[in-house]
Amino acid sequence: MYFATVGRIDDAQAPAARPTVLVLGSLVHDDGSPGDYVRGRLDTALELYRSGGVGRIINSGNGSDEAGNEPAVMRSYLEERGVPSRVIADDPAGLDTAASCRRARTVFGVDEVVVVTQGFHLRRAVALCRHRGVDARGVAAGCDCPAWTLARNHVRETVFAGPRALLTAVT
Repeated sequence: MYFATVGRIDDAQAPAARPTVLVLGSLVHDDGSPGDYVRGRLDTALELYRSGGVGRIINSGNGSDEAGNEPAVMRSYLEERGVPSRVIADDPAGLDTAASCRRARTVFGVDEVVVVTQGFHLRRAVALCRHRGVDARGVAAGCDCPAWTLARNHVRETVFAGPRALLTAVT
């Protein structure tokens, strides 16, 4: 994953020009508010949108009622902060990173994208999108998250998700 993403991680202040931002979903609360991770991703997407050049934001996540309908919560958050509805596309079947990347290409017709997620997840997300034929770059989202959850997610990426993504790419 490292080699597939060398030179493809940008700073939110100066990202490479891409017309589409792909925001990966995460936990949302029962009250319809985004959890810490997804809020950080949405705030980064807002920053990219406000800086210009972004014509579409795809919110990709679990659209089931049991999961709180992540894309609907994400849309609401962005609209409340001034992003026009016409700019936002919802992907309720982005159940994992690989599905979000595949669907960006096959459902939404994306050839180039800026993927927004936290740093521990970013290289895997960019590599999976590239594997699906999307010229992806990444921007790391901030997160006002408890340190123990960040540590847990780094372990998950290293031990479980990273090797699984590698298997996905070679099969």
